[in-house]
Amino acid sequence: MATVSALWRHPIKSHGREALTTVTLTKGQAMPWDRRWGVAHEAARLTDGTWGPCVNFSRGSKTAALMAINATCDEATGVVTLSHPDRPDLAFDPDQEQDRFLTWVRPLVDADRAQPARLFKLEGRGVTDTDYPSVSLLNLASNADLADKMGTADISALRWRCNLHLDGLEPWQEFDWIGKTLRIGTAELTVREPIKRCLATTANPKTGLRDLDTLAALNAHWDHQNFGIYAEVTTTGRITVGDSLQVL
Repeated sequence: MATVSALWRHPIKSHGREALTTVTLTKGQAMPWDRRWGVAHEAARLTDGTWGPCVNFSRGSKTAALMAINATCDEATGVVTLSHPDRPDLAFDPDQEQDRFLTWVRPLVDADRAQPARLFKLEGRGVTDTDYPSVSLLNLASNADLADKMGTADISALRWRCNLHLDGLEPWQEFDWIGKTLRIGTAELTVREPIKRCLATTANPKTGLRDLDTLAALNAHWDHQNFGIYAEVTTTGRITVGDSLQVL
């Protein structure tokens, strides 16, 4: 039986992850407080209030060190706390103190990359990589199969920055769900598409250093760079770690 083994959200897109034990998903929305903000860089072409693609944002595909950020978010106060092995912890309100964040994060960004310029937010939805509010799902059996093919003992599932980690499946079974609806806990999600991966997944989430060529391995063994799936919440409901998954 397939079950939820972990829940993760990323309050600031590409800048830290936070483990949850339970979450309420709302129809037509991303996970609450997931990618609530994005870090627009100095070359971004964004219109306030309008979704823009990931090329406009600072992210792990361009600066590997960002992958080692952890985050916690206090929903009551709006305060986000970030930690990184090479930086002091920072607790700040992204809506009120973006300059403090920019000062904190700039030493992590490669000098030859477009530098972080401001925090970007969309009212009523997360700054997801998809132009629709999405929730991302990861099959841990696929992760283990990739590790086996690469001859490594372990690939941290955190490399993939997914919201739901699923256990108890066959490897790559998730790709058979495109167009199908999943019931997890009391929520229902319709699977929209596979996730095409970028260089962010080559970086170690503990160190922020590129140490595994995940993209080359995916291309060599499966002739694509897809890992994980995007889904859209179609029925509001609650998901808790340990909940079972049913394909409808």
